[in-house]
Amino acid sequence: MSTPLTPELEALKSSLEAKGVKYALASYVDIHGICKAKAVPLSHLGQMMQGSELFTGAALDGVPQDVSDEEVAAMPDPATATILPWNSEIVWFASDLYLKGKPFEACCRTILQRATQKAAEMGYRFNLGIETEFFIYKETEDGGFVPVSDRDHIAKAAYAVPTLLDNYGILDTIVSAMNQLGWGVYSFDHEDALGQFETDFDYADALTMADRFTFFRLMVKELCRQQGYFASFMPKPHANQTGSGAHYNMSLADLETGENLFVDPSDPRGCKLSKLGYQFIAGVLKHAPAIAAVIAPTVNSYKRLVMKGSLYGYSWAPVYICYGNNNRTNMVRIPLAGERVECRAADISCNLYLGAAMVLMAGLEGIREGLDPGEPHRENMYKCSPEQLQAMQIETLPKTLSEAIEAFAADPLSEEVMGSLMFQTYVDFKRQEWEEYHNHVSDWEIQRYLKFF
Repeated sequence: MSTPLTPELEALKSSLEAKGVKYALASYVDIHGICKAKAVPLSHLGQMMQGSELFTGAALDGVPQDVSDEEVAAMPDPATATILPWNSEIVWFASDLYLKGKPFEACCRTILQRATQKAAEMGYRFNLGIETEFFIYKETEDGGFVPVSDRDHIAKAAYAVPTLLDNYGILDTIVSAMNQLGWGVYSFDHEDALGQFETDFDYADALTMADRFTFFRLMVKELCRQQGYFASFMPKPHANQTGSGAHYNMSLADLETGENLFVDPSDPRGCKLSKLGYQFIAGVLKHAPAIAAVIAPTVNSYKRLVMKGSLYGYSWAPVYICYGNNNRTNMVRIPLAGERVECRAADISCNLYLGAAMVLMAGLEGIREGLDPGEPHRENMYKCSPEQLQAMQIETLPKTLSEAIEAFAADPLSEEVMGSLMFQTYVDFKRQEWEEYHNHVSDWEIQRYLKFF
């Protein structure tokens, strides 16, 4: 028996039917930000929109439930309807999880909405843009993987035109799909590492951007697979090449007028940033170690956050908890045009719902408490000695997932953002991840120690 639809949903269903859509996905994410869903025939759209699709959280990573608990329900957001560019018979909906008819406390999307509601109560909209970096590979007969381009690679791969053009087919497919969805891609390029690319597209409010980021990773993997390749969102696949970031470009806008509140052309510090923007930065820096556990969420993430580790010199990733002007050696950068702040510690493996919530709440605390980050650093922070850093009272970002998750566990902001259930789940899950890694005997250890002792 079908469920009656509101006029708005009836219009949506008719539009989808006219476009040949047969099935709908009520999609939500696990702790990793990976899509999970059930497929529902479009004739049952009404039931799906009322939460008919139930899921056992205990079967998933970081959806904290016991096997005996009542299932969570996916409640799709109609505004997020996205027809899959690679399969036009299926429409995807970002969904919130509900339990017993109420929002599920530990739903990642709900956690971000709680944070954006806090911003709204202060009169702000959180705008967010993400620089999406990723690798595209093809598998080899021996089970390995190599970049798609098989020509002799130049020593400096960054912005290389030949390797960009060698990947034109798949890159054009990805960018065309993004623009088909109305995301407004304004550039893409070959990044520093071989087979590494970046797409840059229009910013949006944080929830919209998190939905798009989540869908982006799903879409790029599927589009690459269709052409015989695979995409990787691993932060650091190669020890001697740069890793893949997901730089957060952030600003607060007036909730009523949409005016960017981070703009100040007369900024005495010369960065064209408002006092509000500096306060936001100060809050982020205050909670940086805890934030790192969420925006750099894997063991591998911390092999990206090093000073060197590239064939070509510096890693381009932040190491120190500091901010500066248009200077990429700081954790937080104010780009040349001002108007926004960029957090460079985030990597492409992050769950953006959780990462954006942590950064936003830290920034809002900085505003409420009137914090000041001090003067911007314009020097090359990589070249600072330990004595200079100590004199400037600059600390380092966590060096391992273990350090990060302990900082997260000790910071009251973490539980405030996540809620008690997801807070403890995240701590337990990441501690276990570190233990599994720590107990693993690596090839490096075998090569170094097996015959040495």
